[in-house]
Parts: sequence; C-alpha cells; structure tokens
Amino acid sequence: MEDDLPEKCVKLVLLGDSSVGKGNRLVRAVVWDVGGESLDTTMFQNYLYGTQAILLIFDITNLTSFNHLMEWLNAASSFVFGKPPLVTLIANKCDMEHQRAVSLEKQMRFVNELGIHSTHSVSARTGENVTLAFQRILAELLGLRLSRVDQEEQLSVVKAEILAANHNQAYAGLQTPPSTICSLQ
Repeated sequence: MEDDLPEKCVKLVLLGDSSVGKGNRLVRAVVWDVGGESLDTTMFQNYLYGTQAILLIFDITNLTSFNHLMEWLNAASSFVFGKPPLVTLIANKCDMEHQRAVSLEKQMRFVNELGIHSTHSVSARTGENVTLAFQRILAELLGLRLSRVDQEEQLSVVKAEILAANHNQAYAGLQTPPSTICSLQ
C-alpha cells in the first residue's frame, strides 16, 4: 500500500552565479536556490547544512559563470560535513547552443577531473530537460532506477515540416546535393 510507505525528504542546493538561470521549478524535494550574491554571506553554511545533493549550475553562453564553479564548489566543500553530497553539473541555456561560450569538451573535462557524478543540459527558459534532470538526480539519491519510459515521457517532441524546394536552383554549383533527411539531436 502506497499510503504506508514512509515519506522521504531530499534537500538539494543550487549553486552558481546569479542570472545563470537556475529557475523556479516545482519539484517534490526541498530545493534551496543560492543566488550569486550569497557566496560571501554568513548564511551560506546554513544553506548547505544537511544537503544531499549540490547542483552546480552555469550558463553555457557565459564563460565567467563556468569559471566561478570552482569557487562555488570550494566554498561548499568547506561547509559540508559527514556523508559528501552528490555533485551534479547543470549546463543551463541549452536553447542558446548557437551562442555557446563554454565548449562541451571543457565542460566534460571539468566533470571528469573533479569526479562529478553527472552532467545535464537544460533550459530554465523553455523548461527543456529540467524535469528529467531533477528526476534523474532524485532517483539516484533515492536509489531508484528510472525506466526508459519514465525518462522518455519528459522528452519534448519536436514537429517539423519540410517544405519542398527547388533543389536545382538552391544548390546550384554543389557537386552532391544535400540530403533530404532531417536529424535533430
């Protein structure tokens, strides 16, 4: 019976510069969004007390926000006692990929060098992957395995219409005409 199961509470702390787009998303967890100005306050240690996960968040279009992540992590590490929290990297503003200032290679090197548990690309503005990222993090904390169906429910379906074009005019001078297959990743 589901009603007989004990309620579990998970505390997550969102760390990163202000305006990187940490967002205000409703989740079934205690989420503390620590703004950029909070790093130097005496309240910072209170935010971290008892946290089970730290989500390091940066704006992919803002290299400075990425460069500040070590400051955030070092500051957090000095106030975390007992079992170390799960640390996850959140790359925000994936809807602005065309303006990316932090290379994916740099992002992955950061994750690998620091032994960060996982990384997620999200968009707080559009909501893309936000719920899925939280679900994956919470599942990990609670020792649950998300089924493929659970994960796919959160993926957005993109509908596109391919308009007929006069390939002879549009691609004149090309040796091989481009494919008519569209692939989105």
